[in-house]
Amino acid sequence: MADVTAAMVKQLRDKSGAGMMDCKRALTEAGGEIEAAIDWLRKKGLATAAKKAGRVAAEGLVAAATDGGKGIIIELNSETDFVARNTEFQDLVGAVAQVALGTDGDVDSVAAATTSDGRTVSDRITDLIGEIGENLVLRRTDAVSVGRGTVSSYIHNAAAPGLGRIGVLVGLESEADSDALSEFGRKLAMHIAAANPSWLSRDDVDAASIEREREILREQARSEGKPEQIVDKMVEGRMRKYFEEVCLLDQTYVIDGESRVSAAVEAAATELASPVTVAGFVRYQLGEGVERAETDFAAEVAAAGGGRG
Repeated sequence: MADVTAAMVKQLRDKSGAGMMDCKRALTEAGGEIEAAIDWLRKKGLATAAKKAGRVAAEGLVAAATDGGKGIIIELNSETDFVARNTEFQDLVGAVAQVALGTDGDVDSVAAATTSDGRTVSDRITDLIGEIGENLVLRRTDAVSVGRGTVSSYIHNAAAPGLGRIGVLVGLESEADSDALSEFGRKLAMHIAAANPSWLSRDDVDAASIEREREILREQARSEGKPEQIVDKMVEGRMRKYFEEVCLLDQTYVIDGESRVSAAVEAAATELASPVTVAGFVRYQLGEGVERAETDFAAEVAAAGGGRG
């Protein structure tokens, strides 16, 4: 059997537009022959799927799955919200989240994972592309795990159990009762869904972001005509407000609307009679960061001859 190199996979991807895992498999089946691998892709219908791969997929669903001290969150995109309401698509997203629990959470690992019917996630996505005629993309995946404690999840406005447009995982390290700890974790995940923090604590904010924010605040203070000796004091005061907006532990806890999240964690530790530490969190909002094409629907209808004469 010919050795399949990364260069060969890249060459086939450039020629066919098919996914990396599919190209690697095609080359293996074709003994390393590029043209034979292209034929293999065409026979499997993957060339058709590849043609759709250039189309923007910014709809779809976010899914989360947890098992004790581990949680997985994924985003599987489609081109339209109509497909996201399709039960076959929803079943696939749920299945992907479940099998992802057995991986390290990396996108490639999840794509290569085998579902209950013996097919890989990548193959099932490709097959569904052929069935529904839309581009589908396993865009991103993340994992949260803890040594002692639990990982809780929350899906906002769930379209089906564990599936929605906003999903959150939060890991809590603690020796407390797992059920009670999970309940607090769910409330904290609800807060994260609503408040959208960028970092866990001030210590996690990268230096570049802090300096950029300080510079913006300095210019704002100067534009207000404040003297230089006052500017630094104003900046420090406004930086406290900045941290309260972007750092989870500094935010006002939306569940009660009064205390800081850090105080809510301390209160939970007291109630559970065991220290509680927020180990980390992940928040996904469907389609965030995807550049969507602007469509002039009226112009398209007119160009197609759909306007009134």
